[in-house]
Amino acid sequence: MFDPASSPADCPTSERCLSRERVRALAQEVGFTEAGLVALPHAHDERDAGRFEEWVQAGRPGTMKYLERVSAGSNGEDGKLLRSRVGIPFPWARSAIACFASYNSDQPLSTDAAESGAGWIARYAWSSKVGAGGVRRPSDYHKVLLKRIKALEARIRDARPKEQFGERFGGFEARGFVDTGPVVERALATAAGLGWAGKNTCLIHPKLGSYGFLAVLLTSLEVEAEEPPLTVPDRCGSCRRCLDACPTGALIDPYKMDATRCISYLTIEHRGPIAEELMEGMGRQVFGCDICQDVCPWNRKAPLSADPELEARAELVNPALEWLAGLAEPELAEAEFDLRFNGSPVRRAGFLGLRRNVAIAMGNSGLGRYAPWLDKWAEAADEGLRTAAQWALKKLQVKRDSPHRS
Repeated sequence: MFDPASSPADCPTSERCLSRERVRALAQEVGFTEAGLVALPHAHDERDAGRFEEWVQAGRPGTMKYLERVSAGSNGEDGKLLRSRVGIPFPWARSAIACFASYNSDQPLSTDAAESGAGWIARYAWSSKVGAGGVRRPSDYHKVLLKRIKALEARIRDARPKEQFGERFGGFEARGFVDTGPVVERALATAAGLGWAGKNTCLIHPKLGSYGFLAVLLTSLEVEAEEPPLTVPDRCGSCRRCLDACPTGALIDPYKMDATRCISYLTIEHRGPIAEELMEGMGRQVFGCDICQDVCPWNRKAPLSADPELEARAELVNPALEWLAGLAEPELAEAEFDLRFNGSPVRRAGFLGLRRNVAIAMGNSGLGRYAPWLDKWAEAADEGLRTAAQWALKKLQVKRDSPHRS
């Protein structure tokens, strides 16, 4: 196996080193929209580590305890947050390839006018592809991008043709991640020159905007000495649209998010009851939230994605709350939920979590016709659903006195 210690830091043998143009070309060949490269540790490694540690210590991750995991190995980094620095869990890593896959579509924004009683599912979770027999099926971006990362690794190991990529790289260590490993993809993508971290804490690419999935491939290969770090300057300027638009106040300051107030966290990661003071701000969101991205000027002219594995499922765009409530009927129960969302990111919210979110959206709709569902859910055994339904019924009380509950 390739030993990074055997390759000098200045990497005089280009066949044993990575270059930005090489990895970018290979990444695009396997299906990514864009890609960047950075040597590790990168220039802002200490700064990013400090910010992450401060964020965790302030309790911002909420119940996402996996973000608080610490090292327990023999590399001298015991007790340190695994995600604070790549070198803690992966001391062999000498380079990071950050890849961007656009999911921007021509579908409406969450901030656009919608029909009465429409819920909202975050646009990244609309992903689908046409499978065998021409049938459109849900696609989970984790699986789609991890497959591409593995294909990228394979191409680097056997980079051809020789006249374009030089000799084969041979053996080296590598690990790929898509939201599931002890790395902060956004920080690595920023260091690799894919954009800047905006005031809404999302990575913003100057041409592609922020509607994009991130994937990272760590390798033990060095970066060519002539490759200086590529950085994109912060171009948020004085804009405050994202901060002003966040209905739950999750963006507590520019570039700072309290995940415990974020609608995406509340509707996906959080289990159980949701604080009453946050429910009204959740509006019609039933899975994730796009508001801070939908108001961002950098997404106005972003090109549409043509990725066949990440196309939007029309039925998930502005879905009717009645339809979502119907999926949760006892007669259909989890079997129907599994049928509709098997292979989709929506499954992460869970059967009970989605019902809880739908109940809150019903309460915020102002439509009394949802009272029959809420009456039943207000007696549910699950505390999260029960308290959400009871809150929603209070919100709709003035409507429930109407004989038509309209």
